Amino acid sequence: MQEEKEISQAVVRRMPRYYRHLGELLEAGVERISSNDLSRRMNVTASQIRQDLNNFGGFGQQGYGYNVKYLHEEIGKVLGLNRRHNIIVIGAGNLGQALANYVKFEKHGFMITGLFDVKPELKGMLVRGIRIYMLDELEAFCAENQVDIAALTMPKEKADAIANRLVDLGIPAIWNFAHVDLELFDKNVVVENVHLSDSLMQLSYNIVKNQKK
Repeated sequence: MQEEKEISQAVVRRMPRYYRHLGELLEAGVERISSNDLSRRMNVTASQIRQDLNNFGGFGQQGYGYNVKYLHEEIGKVLGLNRRHNIIVIGAGNLGQALANYVKFEKHGFMITGLFDVKPELKGMLVRGIRIYMLDELEAFCAENQVDIAALTMPKEKADAIANRLVDLGIPAIWNFAHVDLELFDKNVVVENVHLSDSLMQLSYNIVKNQKK
């Protein structure tokens, strides 16, 4: 793998799709697949697939195609899915609890280890066996447990302050569901912003566009 090479975010965004489709092929008992067959399945050109995978070493043989199991495993390594990622969720409301209840995260090594909130009535409650702590217990929890990712599912007004508090605790990545683009003092912290309403607006646009045809 060419770790020193800068990979475009467009390529990175496609890698989980490859991983998902290859997983489905594995479950169906498919052992090998050509870039042409994979392109038809994914609605991505065969040339694009080869270019994307060549960023990480290629993984295929001309005239032979891809070994589905091997490619699935290698893309999993590219995505860091061959290791465990411990997640905490800041905000134990409906969205935070929905994340905690989503069992498929664990299949890919994403383990939610705690939820945090400020409402006293939630203290000590369990969501699928995961404990809800008070926000003032955050520092003590992080001192005793490795945390790789913090998910923010809280009001946007408090998101920046909480995010920078997480940075102070040495948490390297933030999965941000708060409806705001975070302003962090440490630019080395990885942030993935998830704006659910933006996705709905894009969906609405495409509905309108289709109705005009």
